Amino acid sequence: MLVAAVMIGVDPHKGSHTAVAIGAGEEPLGKLRVCASAAQAQKLVAWARAWPERTWAVEGAGGLGCLLAQQLVAAGERVLDVPPKLAARVRLLEAGDTNKNDPNDALSVAIAALRSRTRREVAAEDYAAVLKVWSKRHRDLSRARNQVACRLHAVLCELVPGGFSKEISAGQAARVLEQVTPSGAIALARHELAGQFLADLRNLDTQLRQTRKKLAAAVNASRTTVTEIFGVGPVIAGTIIGDIAIARFATRDHFAAYNGTAPVEVSSGNRKIYRLSLRGNRRVNHAIHMAAITQIRYRHSDGRAYYDRKIAEGKTHKEALRSLKRRISNAIYARLQADARQAAVASMRGPGGQPGNDSDSSATGSHPAHQFFGQATPGPSTTIRPSKTASPPSPPKPSSKKTKATT
Repeated sequence: MLVAAVMIGVDPHKGSHTAVAIGAGEEPLGKLRVCASAAQAQKLVAWARAWPERTWAVEGAGGLGCLLAQQLVAAGERVLDVPPKLAARVRLLEAGDTNKNDPNDALSVAIAALRSRTRREVAAEDYAAVLKVWSKRHRDLSRARNQVACRLHAVLCELVPGGFSKEISAGQAARVLEQVTPSGAIALARHELAGQFLADLRNLDTQLRQTRKKLAAAVNASRTTVTEIFGVGPVIAGTIIGDIAIARFATRDHFAAYNGTAPVEVSSGNRKIYRLSLRGNRRVNHAIHMAAITQIRYRHSDGRAYYDRKIAEGKTHKEALRSLKRRISNAIYARLQADARQAAVASMRGPGGQPGNDSDSSATGSHPAHQFFGQATPGPSTTIRPSKTASPPSPPKPSSKKTKATT
């Protein structure tokens, strides 16, 4: 990536944005502060016209600076995303004026973007942004439901001896409350409070069902093949696709390091030691973890067979689980790469092309890991969990054809 003649660092805030322009030698060329408004991008672009060869560096272009970064991209500007940690390190190590203010923060952002060898360019939002919206909504509702359920459990412990020992649903809570006859003002107040928690629980369950349907519809519309991996449903697919841009990762090893499924080296001298990685995107790591747990749960899955082989080799449960998570990470990377290639082919054809003739073949057969994990359970539908009445399929017959392992 070529280095621009002028780098403009932007420190975004809710009410204002501060921009500082520097040259190739990191010398300040100018600064501007604009109030957050509908014309914020136009004001910044008009101010920066003095430097035709310019590049914008926005701190947190995926967070607080997302709107401004997208507006600049829509205006035809080249925009880079600078992580806040990287700008903070520059500010910490910078000699001279280290006062914490908006111009100095914007200057640190510009210097970080200028010095960084791995620059992430901001692209216009696509369907991944829709998946990110609904997956975040599903995550927030799930956390709120767990909180309400815990509070309902606490009240039931004060109404019913022993409380309710298992995970509770709205129907179970209603039946428990029907059997309770409160005596006295205190018990009556607790009974009414439990009734309010029950109403909140039902409301959250309704919102969760609606959000799952919207998320499943968005995943279907994206035409991704990630849901063909066993154990990857719409919620997991939406979390993974919404949180990452696959073009950022040159290899599957880089992707594994990002999602925390690759071990971290902590060697010293002649000792070569690797430990569990606690770095990376923990939401994506949790999504891969849930897919691995699903594969282990179903005995007919190839993931369970892989897990059993690792156990037979003498690995512990956690070690075998981590190996399976890395395997799933590789399969997800292959699927995302295939989806990106298919999207590029479709965009080259344009609206007058004939998509569909080779979409399945190019996406499904591009990597051996696709066959290793098989069809997803549950499939890409509006239902996240498998039906309770459906019995699991019988184990497949041994096949003489061996699946090629990823290298």
